[in-house]
Amino acid sequence: MTPPDSCANCGTDIPRNARACPECGADERTGWRETSIYDGLNLPDTENNGASDEKRRPVKIFWVLIGAGLLIILIMGTLGLRL
Repeated sequence: MTPPDSCANCGTDIPRNARACPECGADERTGWRETSIYDGLNLPDTENNGASDEKRRPVKIFWVLIGAGLLIILIMGTLGLRL
């Protein structure tokens, strides 16, 4: 059986007479499939799991403000100042 043009598991181009994928090792025994077992799962392609920057920004600002507040309290405590 000849290998497909590209590996269904990792997408690497496969040489014509290869016995296994040079990148991930998929072969005839493990499945020269035209499609991967992960095809059709409709997983998001973005790195942040589908969350847009607009949704993540308020959370990031919140933690920056919390960190700044704690830093101010720490500095005031080491200088002996009270609120």
